[in-house]
Amino acid sequence: METRMSTSLNYSPTREPFSALGLDVGDRRIGVAGSDGLGLLATGLGVIQRRSLAEDIAQVQAWIRRRQATVVVVGIPLLADGSVGSQARKVQRFVQALQAAVDLPIETVNEYLSTVQAEWDLRQAGIPAKAQKGLIDQQSAAVILQTWLDERRYRSTSKAPCR
Repeated sequence: METRMSTSLNYSPTREPFSALGLDVGDRRIGVAGSDGLGLLATGLGVIQRRSLAEDIAQVQAWIRRRQATVVVVGIPLLADGSVGSQARKVQRFVQALQAAVDLPIETVNEYLSTVQAEWDLRQAGIPAKAQKGLIDQQSAAVILQTWLDERRYRSTSKAPCR
């Protein structure tokens, strides 16, 4: 009896290289995360200290070039009821400025509770998150990007015919 295993990762050796950059945009810092080449895993990469909109955009552009990103994913901090509050409006303005400056698709994800998840992840790893705000921002960006990667993978596999 032959046993066949199937996977829903949709891996193909001929698939185009993929690189997503995730951003957690705050008032003081922007957390940065990147995906692996298959679009499966997000990893925190660093933090941009906010200075001015022009400098912030230039720093993001540098990350895009460094990572050869093909898409940018930005977390929008919607309120618990899904509505847009003042912080979400600030991030939306940042996204509009970024879209005008880069020739890449920019996707947004509801980042509600991403910071809580990031702090929990760091605690589980034995890292005292409260003492390292930048590390929390970086991990929040990874949570945001991982959410988008998982949703993207789910959408692509749910459209595939069952075998």
